[in-house]
Amino acid sequence: MRYAVEPGLYSLGESGVESDIFVTANYKLSFDILRKSLKGLNAWILVLDTKSINVWCAAGKGTFGTDELVKRVNEAQLDKIVSHKRLIVPQLGAVGVNAMAVQRQTGFRVHFGPVYAKDVPAYVNANYKKSDEMRLVKFTMLDRLILTPMEINPSMKKFPLFALIVLIIFGLQPSGIMFKDAWSGGLPFLGLGLAAIFSGAFITPVFLPFIPFRSFAIKGWITGILAAFTLMRAFEFSLLPAAASYIFFPLASSYIALQFTGSTTFTGMSGVRKELKIALPVYLIFTALSVILLITDKLSQWNVI
Repeated sequence: MRYAVEPGLYSLGESGVESDIFVTANYKLSFDILRKSLKGLNAWILVLDTKSINVWCAAGKGTFGTDELVKRVNEAQLDKIVSHKRLIVPQLGAVGVNAMAVQRQTGFRVHFGPVYAKDVPAYVNANYKKSDEMRLVKFTMLDRLILTPMEINPSMKKFPLFALIVLIIFGLQPSGIMFKDAWSGGLPFLGLGLAAIFSGAFITPVFLPFIPFRSFAIKGWITGILAAFTLMRAFEFSLLPAAASYIFFPLASSYIALQFTGSTTFTGMSGVRKELKIALPVYLIFTALSVILLITDKLSQWNVI
């Protein structure tokens, strides 16, 4: 949240009364990409306070929106700085900006520019007209691959806690915690945990269009069950731990894959809410069932039941 620039009006080159005004978010990466794309042009950059969130996500959340844009136009007194009434807003910000309302409240007309900042010079030279290519959102395998570290990193930060819980569960004996039992019993589960992260945070995003179904939760579950089935063949499990593994780890992969919805062109806000409403109870219920199976197995080993 600190990767931000101060909201307000910025000058690029020898900007003047006829220079275009480009609107962006105060996420520093968005600002820097736009500034780099405008190199050689004389322009103004109007930065909205999106709480350091990129344009697309901020538009969905409402921070890159009509009220914020109107506020910044008025605070910067743009009507005194430029002789035209034109604001160029990123196309991906359109979901949050009511162009008619902005014009009614400020007098400035909103022009929705290209999807990618690199196309802005060509857009301007074409008299503010977009080609079909400029309207198209691309999400290639390389684009998805680039994002996977941001999906893997949060999961790996939680993995040490998961590993500790697993080792305690398998090492716990009536006489105390036995390291040998913890390692021999817990190692397969640690491997399955890593496999779930890999399938949910890497395999699912990279091969997203090729995995059946539109639901991210189902896509992640499919890759998770394949990863679990493949890895479990290398270990020996008794019945209850095997059942717990087949239940829990595909669901863990599914949950991790579901986090990728915010990075894609595949799912809108309504789709995300619908998936979460259905998936979260399933995750909670079957995670509890997995824990019950492991506890039952542990108690049977102690001849309690």
